[in-house]
Amino acid sequence: MDEIGAILLAAGLSARMGAQNKLLLPIAGVPMIGHMVETYSAATGRPVLVVTGHEADQIEDALRDSPAVTCFNPDFEQGQARSVMCGLLHAPAARRLIIGLGDQPRLRPADLGALIDAHDAAGGDKISIPQWQAQRGNPILVPACLRARLLEDPRAPGCKKFTRAYPEHVQFHALQNPGFYADVDTPAAYAALHCTFKEATV
Repeated sequence: MDEIGAILLAAGLSARMGAQNKLLLPIAGVPMIGHMVETYSAATGRPVLVVTGHEADQIEDALRDSPAVTCFNPDFEQGQARSVMCGLLHAPAARRLIIGLGDQPRLRPADLGALIDAHDAAGGDKISIPQWQAQRGNPILVPACLRARLLEDPRAPGCKKFTRAYPEHVQFHALQNPGFYADVDTPAAYAALHCTFKEATV
């Protein structure tokens, strides 16, 4: 069993971005989903499982030369919970499984490392969630002992309902980096993000 595995959710419709799929927009010279795969792979030292759905062929093309393995969620239009389920069913066995979003490019490998360290320091037997000033963030970290529990309810699989229904299995970690709490849903959010990355490379 691997020490840690990673799932990135990249199946959504990207409706609020308009005509463009946000995960294919460039970040630091590569498609956003490729940038995210590199970030997660750098943090875990392993390939990343990417759950595809909307425009799956284009997402796979964007990941062709990256440390990614893909699985297709045929029920992607039913929402994120189905993509989490798909990822959990296809991810390799691992003592810890980090589940993240494909549109959080402000995250750095060191941020993910901080979450992993906090999870381990707290005992590693609960689902770890970043939180700052009462705001929940992503990714979350799931121990092997709870992985199957997230699939018990076929009507509402995944993390959101479970973590709220069973708070005794959840631990929050005070991680203040804004990358945990910011995703890129709109053209305005992407424009601001793009300027930030452009300034960082000047």
